[in-house]
Amino acid sequence: MYNSKISGLGYFVPDNVVTNDDLSKIMDTNDEWIQERTGIKERRHVIKGEDTTSTMGVKAARIAIERAGLDKDEIDFIVFATLSPDYYFPGPGVLVQRDLGIKTVGAIDIRNQCSGFVYGISLADQYIKSGMYRNVLVIGSELHSAGLDMTTRGRGVSVIFGDGAGAVVLSREEDNTKGILSTHLHSEGAHAEELSLIAPGMGKRWVLDILEDNDPNDESYYPYMNGQFVFKNAVVRFSEVIMEGLKANNLGPADIDLLIPHQANLRISQFVQKKFGLRDDQVYNNIMKYGNTTAASIPIALTEAWELGKIKEGDLVVLAAFGSGFTWGSAIIRW
Repeated sequence: MYNSKISGLGYFVPDNVVTNDDLSKIMDTNDEWIQERTGIKERRHVIKGEDTTSTMGVKAARIAIERAGLDKDEIDFIVFATLSPDYYFPGPGVLVQRDLGIKTVGAIDIRNQCSGFVYGISLADQYIKSGMYRNVLVIGSELHSAGLDMTTRGRGVSVIFGDGAGAVVLSREEDNTKGILSTHLHSEGAHAEELSLIAPGMGKRWVLDILEDNDPNDESYYPYMNGQFVFKNAVVRFSEVIMEGLKANNLGPADIDLLIPHQANLRISQFVQKKFGLRDDQVYNNIMKYGNTTAASIPIALTEAWELGKIKEGDLVVLAAFGSGFTWGSAIIRW
């Protein structure tokens, strides 16, 4: 059986920087309040009309494919993770295939929100391990700013999220001691509504109902988060799934060279870091400047860490995520 390795990485974030002070001008909040609770100093928002979820994904993908030393037509499959697709349907995977001019390979969309990229890596890894594909493009991209309640009413959620995209190419690796050693995925739908965006779903309210109501105060169009409940679950599940991955490979926390957690909240990352006894240089965080970019957060952080020389050949890199669903997962990688 083959192994899969990350052969190329890339990311894209919009040029438009939105600071905490910028937000304080449109809602009742301030820099100290936001930093104390989340660690976030600024985030990126697209300028309307300049980018979409798929076009950001394309920009990140181009960099990853080039760094992998591949031609676009050597990509055998596309996996696109997002909660903010360009359209209700079709999903952004096929838009990437079209815009990159890739031959008619398969494309699949992952709807696991903050855990989407880890789920996507796991799926791509299995395709390669089975021998079905040689090179799989995995993208995480989010355009949150178009759907946030940028008023005092929505500040508890809206100050957290930013826009951006990250991408990796997973390629076949003959050496089974390198690459993706294992992935571990979980879900707990009992808490689905604790972090959710209800409209315009087809369950309780149909499109005709929404159009008939035409209610500008309908908060179901905006994301809802039970912050304290999510935090409490996140710190537990992060720790569990990281240990699960390490134990599956006969490893322990001392073997971690770099942990890249989903950038949900700096306080969550710091809690996990302390629990595992990791030094600051063993955990990579960039939520301070990008906010929570959901499915894009891990590939953006992974690419930045690699660009900064924080990942070397032979390093043990651990990816971990927790988010809406609830879903969570980890990937154990030998670089």
